[in-house]
Amino acid sequence: MSAKVIMRWDIRPEKESEYFEFLVHEFIPALNKLGVEDILVWYTAYGDCEQKLAEGTTESVEAMSAIIKSEEWIILVDKLQNYVVDFDLKVVTATRGFQI
Repeated sequence: MSAKVIMRWDIRPEKESEYFEFLVHEFIPALNKLGVEDILVWYTAYGDCEQKLAEGTTESVEAMSAIIKSEEWIILVDKLQNYVVDFDLKVVTATRGFQI
């Protein structure tokens, strides 16, 4: 059964330009390289919730678990923390449509 990682965060106001460069040129390609597929990132334009919601899938919960325990993942998320606050993630069984 497929797994989905769902991540949420707010961008540090003083780091917006650097954040977007990191997201496009490093974060998303690194997720792909780790084996996370179908990566989607949403920006919240209005409302009282996190600015960003990102998700990606793997073929199984075991594969996702191995990815988020890997040294590469830990380094990637540590780098992301330089640009964001209130980072949170969860892994769920992937279903069709939008999941939060």
